Amino acid sequence: MDVATIDHLVIAAQTLEQGCAFVDSGLHARPEPGGRHATMGTHNAVLRLGERLYLEVIAIDPEGAAPARARWFDLDEPRMRAALTDGPRLVHYVARTGSIEALASRSTENLGEIVPFARNGYRWRLTVPDDGHLPGRGLVPSLIEWSGPRHPADDLPDHGLSLVALAGEHPDPALIRAAIARLGLAEVVKVTYGQSPRLAAMVRTRRGIVTF
Repeated sequence: MDVATIDHLVIAAQTLEQGCAFVDSGLHARPEPGGRHATMGTHNAVLRLGERLYLEVIAIDPEGAAPARARWFDLDEPRMRAALTDGPRLVHYVARTGSIEALASRSTENLGEIVPFARNGYRWRLTVPDDGHLPGRGLVPSLIEWSGPRHPADDLPDHGLSLVALAGEHPDPALIRAAIARLGLAEVVKVTYGQSPRLAAMVRTRRGIVTF
């Protein structure tokens, strides 16, 4: 049975510059320019966290055209926009699979449709809800399937960073734990009770461990 593997973390920001500065201040490594997602009206920057694992900073592209659909990662949602006025934050994670249709069909959360993307020589398919919401308020991953042998982390400089742990809080932790278990991530992402949904990642740097 195919199971998911953590592929990348998603940090949302009002602007890409703010997001990159936020990551740099914590990890002492600046994300590399990524590119534009014309379909979604966003752009990003990326930072290697290990083998086939990276961190993505994402923001609305001020030079991009407004998309015909809701932007991903809740970026059009008023609550998210208000939260980002306080600064960038870790909002989501994406899990990799080699069988995206089969794994998405097992999910107890609505992961949305499977949408193809291509940029800078990379090709992938990603689950994206029609309204752009974050599955499980960010605690249930979107699924990604890369086409071909290339992965963004392969082309990024190694700053000695690695993901130590990923955990979350939710008012109904049993619901979230059941959802991520269906994707094979029960031992990877630990979820406990909290009044508000929250995702946290511990990253090892050359100076110690930093938590987002």
